[in-house]
Amino acid sequence: MREHHHPPHPREFGDGHDGFERRPGRERGGRGPRVFAPGDLKLLLLALIAEQPCHGYDLIRQIEGMFDGAYSPSPGVIYPTLTFLEESELISGDAEGGKKRYGVTDAGRHYLSEQAVALDGVRTRIDVSKRSLRGHDRPPEIHEAVHNLRHALQLHHGRWSPEEILRVRDLLNNTAKAIVDGPVSAQPSSENAQ
Repeated sequence: MREHHHPPHPREFGDGHDGFERRPGRERGGRGPRVFAPGDLKLLLLALIAEQPCHGYDLIRQIEGMFDGAYSPSPGVIYPTLTFLEESELISGDAEGGKKRYGVTDAGRHYLSEQAVALDGVRTRIDVSKRSLRGHDRPPEIHEAVHNLRHALQLHHGRWSPEEILRVRDLLNNTAKAIVDGPVSAQPSSENAQ
């Protein structure tokens, strides 16, 4: 017999105690400032699923599109959040071809109608974060190069030998260091100064 779960109270929905959105500043392995406030991702996923039933991968791509490719949520954040929404009976998942397709429940639609103002706030925060992540001073040529890099890494999926991992890691780390170090200046070295 399945246990009946009531939809979460709004305070519980975004209380930040689920471990998914807790990222104060930079943590080891973190990518910088947090993109979503506590509860934002859950509400956004619920709204996207209410618009059209879809798979977790589709949701990742939709959110990446909302950020113009400047941010892509990891599966390690999306799928546990979908599990939370499903256990809260706000969405239901049907397995088709080994992949779950999620749809909103009546309880999920009711919750969304109660949270319309909060959802507007989430969309506003996404717009602000998108501008911040994209960097208004980044030239279109650089934006295109970053897009090409992301695409190259996605195409490489599943073909990571230990040697290739080290090669790509070194390429990316050296490139990042060269960007941070800035252009080489024509400063005299200490040997030339003598």
